[in-house]
Amino acid sequence: MSPRRRRVDDPLWKSILEQTFSHFLRFIFPEADAVFDLSRPFDYLDKEFEQLFPPGSNGKGVRYVDKLVKVFLRDGSEQFVLCHVEIQSNKGRGDLAKRMFRYFYRIWDRYGVPITAIAILADENAGYRPTVYTQKFMGTSLRYDFNSYKILDQEESVLRSNGNPFSVIVLTALLAIANKKVTDEGLKEIKHDLYDEMMKREMDKSTRQGLYDYH
Repeated sequence: MSPRRRRVDDPLWKSILEQTFSHFLRFIFPEADAVFDLSRPFDYLDKEFEQLFPPGSNGKGVRYVDKLVKVFLRDGSEQFVLCHVEIQSNKGRGDLAKRMFRYFYRIWDRYGVPITAIAILADENAGYRPTVYTQKFMGTSLRYDFNSYKILDQEESVLRSNGNPFSVIVLTALLAIANKKVTDEGLKEIKHDLYDEMMKREMDKSTRQGLYDYH
């Protein structure tokens, strides 16, 4: 694969999540329409998140994206959704669960608002799938569970049959993992195929262009 070729990158994940966030909620949470008031705008708390967690080096071999979003529930209350996308991980490093817990307690301490968190694992390590953080000492224990979605586990045929626009994002990431050694001609065919999938779902032009540049 040519180093010039664009792959799934960090700013693109952030942009795509903002453009498709209602679809993302419906994709991850089947009961989303009954729980969230999707008619109200989302508040993307990027600056607030950076104040709590100043950007810095993610560490060698680790790339991830974080998105903190304020949403409204159907009962009028506020809730935060934390989306963590692990793009590339260092297998065995073992700090994602601890990082997710750190996010939770810092956000809760600052805002006191209920939080649901999900880690989207877009890496290539089949055995890498953290979902819980635990601590135990002298009769005191703590357990923090969070949602986890492993892109490598998904089936291409199921994603293609899913009418939710976010399924195209997952399909694109899945194909990026599976076709790292694809030829230029093969890449062109994949991009045309993905474009057709986007058109079937009537995705808006800016989102289509962003996904088309995904590879």
